[in-house]
Amino acid sequence: MTAPVPHVDEQLVARLRDDLTTADFTVTGTSAILGPLASAALGREQSLPARRIAGASDAPAATLIRLFTLGDPVDVAEVERALPTLRLQGAVELGLVVEEGDGVVARCDVRPYASDDRHWWVASDLAEVATGTPVREDHVLGIGGASTTLAQWTIRRPVRTALDLGTGCGVQALHLGHHADDIVVTDLSERALAYARFNAALNDCEWDVRSGSMLEPVAGERFDLVVSNPPFVITPRSGDVPLFEYRDGGAAGDAVVAGLVRSVGEHLVPGGVAQFLGNWEVPAGSTWTERVGAWLEGTGLDAWVVQREVQDPAEYAETWSRDSGHHAGTADFDAMYAAWLDDFASRDVESIGFGVITLHRPETDRAPFVDLMDERGPVPPAMGDVAQVGLESRVWLAEHSDDEVLDVGWRATPDVTEERHTLPGASDPSVIVARQGGGLGRVIRLTTVTAAYLSVADGELTPRQAVGAIAGILDLDAGETEREVVAFVRDAAKDGLLMRPEAEGGSQT
Repeated sequence: MTAPVPHVDEQLVARLRDDLTTADFTVTGTSAILGPLASAALGREQSLPARRIAGASDAPAATLIRLFTLGDPVDVAEVERALPTLRLQGAVELGLVVEEGDGVVARCDVRPYASDDRHWWVASDLAEVATGTPVREDHVLGIGGASTTLAQWTIRRPVRTALDLGTGCGVQALHLGHHADDIVVTDLSERALAYARFNAALNDCEWDVRSGSMLEPVAGERFDLVVSNPPFVITPRSGDVPLFEYRDGGAAGDAVVAGLVRSVGEHLVPGGVAQFLGNWEVPAGSTWTERVGAWLEGTGLDAWVVQREVQDPAEYAETWSRDSGHHAGTADFDAMYAAWLDDFASRDVESIGFGVITLHRPETDRAPFVDLMDERGPVPPAMGDVAQVGLESRVWLAEHSDDEVLDVGWRATPDVTEERHTLPGASDPSVIVARQGGGLGRVIRLTTVTAAYLSVADGELTPRQAVGAIAGILDLDAGETEREVVAFVRDAAKDGLLMRPEAEGGSQT
């Protein structure tokens, strides 16, 4: 039997919003109550420290933590104090809680969420930490690692139209509301869409909510921005693994993500951008760049894919068996583990990659660029700004010839440092690298030529001017030196180690 979901009553939702605000049921307010230790433990799905602290506090926010986050029964009087305008009856009518004996228990998870100076509340199904049982196959996920990763990487330039494909409870759409005029959200799960509608009302947002699989609900439409945390998990079709709606797209292998890569371009305006997460299989004898590169052939889209993680089949099976609330050593866990191993073995899969895919429809008639990068190091939380600079830089480089690159006064950005490694007793360095302090943290190995150019990249001297001097001093062929410098500039500029003067402090397009 499908569990109930909250429904929208505008007056009651407005009262709920007022009560949550008054209670300071925000990320800041709840963190102040729980403290760093309990907050961190809760992030690891360990509820005991939070339960001890919240249970000892009579603050309204502490009551709401116990009720909606931890799933604990709460006295009627406490609920009345925490929701003084909505009251218990209003919470029952919205489908948020139900009375059981002398207490009140939550029927869904409601928790605060924040990004920069913006804050929201997100309702979803109760997590395993609250129920103590594995999640249902129609479970609607709340705020998770994948959703926050996508939100952090999304380019936040102002746009007219945006699509949140596979919205779930609406996390990405909340972010879109601050830079998109019109927002369409889609999902195949009617349960997820019910939560999305509720979260839109709770946060005073207007979304065009549509039901359907993948891009079907927006047939014939184009958008400035498409974001998606799609059901990218590679799930065996043997029947031994539950097919969870929030993570399984109903196709074998990595076909869901491959299909999205191949079809999303039809829904982008010229200059439009699509960003989504994905998994990809790497069969024996192949590479991840060959796998993903094949998806991109014939799309006509610029592509920038950053691989962030790689797992072998066993690691992948362990990760996603635990994800649904099952524990190692149980019969269910072992059955799922074996099914994943068999499934990957049937396709000779050696590893599975995870990363962020950014696609762009060119505005000019040119060959698209394809940049597939493996960058697994730490990155700053606000990767959207980095992604915007990276995309705009790549587009500029794709639209300009080597001669034009040579005539720009490139400047090394302030976070770029040079390292020289010299063997004991040697007079010359054996290794020279340029290291990026921010962004993707790129490390580029330099030659004598490129180190010499980087040392004079001050925004005034162009590469063409520098090449003549470098070739003369080092007694090198000017043509070869020029080609080496151009290749370095293109590589360094795409990720912001070099910047054009006219791009500083603003858009690089």
